Amino acid sequence: MAAGRRTRILIVDDSAVMRSLLRAVVSADAALEVAGTAADGASALNLLDTLRPELVLLDVEMPVMDGLVTLRQLRARGHKMPVIMCSSLTRRGAQVTIEALACGASDYVAKPAGQPGREAATQALSQDLIPKIHALVCLPSSSPFPPAVSARVPFVRSPLIQPSAPPFKPQPISANPAVLVIGVSTGGPAALDQLLPLLPAGFRLPVLIVQHMPELFTRLFADRLNGRCPLAVREAEQGGPVRPGTIHIARGNWHLEVMAATHPGSPPTLHLSQGALENHCRPAVDVLFRSAASVYGAGVLAVVLTGMGSDGAAGCRIIRSQGGSVLAQDQASSAVWGMPGAVASAGLAHKVLPLGAIAPEILRIAGQTCGEARALRESVG
Repeated sequence: MAAGRRTRILIVDDSAVMRSLLRAVVSADAALEVAGTAADGASALNLLDTLRPELVLLDVEMPVMDGLVTLRQLRARGHKMPVIMCSSLTRRGAQVTIEALACGASDYVAKPAGQPGREAATQALSQDLIPKIHALVCLPSSSPFPPAVSARVPFVRSPLIQPSAPPFKPQPISANPAVLVIGVSTGGPAALDQLLPLLPAGFRLPVLIVQHMPELFTRLFADRLNGRCPLAVREAEQGGPVRPGTIHIARGNWHLEVMAATHPGSPPTLHLSQGALENHCRPAVDVLFRSAASVYGAGVLAVVLTGMGSDGAAGCRIIRSQGGSVLAQDQASSAVWGMPGAVASAGLAHKVLPLGAIAPEILRIAGQTCGEARALRESVG
């Protein structure tokens, strides 16, 4: 972006109060400007070619044309700018938001609720929204607040050029994995929606995932994936066994850990806790990765996908110290190359791969038959 030029934001919401609140938040940031506002999706679509926004803030529930239909039409018309959904924390709002994130929305923010006044609501919304806008359009963050706890989710990479990755030398992978752990944040729903259905019903590793997402959303997200994947997908439950054939999604606002088996022949189990935030997050990727390394040692295969921040990098360092294996998503296919970029830049990844190449590599490392891995490589290549 040229020095001094501000990023243009289109605000779409049927509530005049919410439009005013969003305008106040955006206008307070010197790097952003409000390109225009619309009260419904149809009006917003008519404004796109005229206003040429670089990012859209899109309400989930609106009359005339709701947010999900608007998003689909926006993408069908070839518009690539990031879209952040504005969602109420209700079951209906969460369901539509999850679908939007899987269909090309870049991220979402929760509408303020329960604050004592406009100033508090503005501060809460700014704390959540501004870091996400800066990450998606590649601006240095000017927000005094850390990223909001477990309120990240999205896809569609910013069209602006991101910093180049450092030179990377692939490293051999020698371990025979016993568990697959995945850490992901911004861009995660769309990335997992592409990756997980490629793991076949006979996949021999248990799969544990931390996706930064609130508690209301994670069960709905797991249910959606369960309908798309050959493997069973569940929201993680306290004390649940860690066995092949099931993908466990960390519950929002709860750290997910692996606990060693208490009896010979029994599997490790899942442990949920509300311990201190790590990397401003709960669940945190580092918590899962650390515990997996303590239980499985060199048998951990870790994958770090698109996301803001650096959650997972410290855990990958521990996994590598135990002899485990690490894969990271590449910059070009990431919505935000924060988490995988931190892993790659630290030299912790054995391989840095585009999203479409990660499932075939997982199958190869996990020792699936050559035919399965080859067929998957051909199908996604």
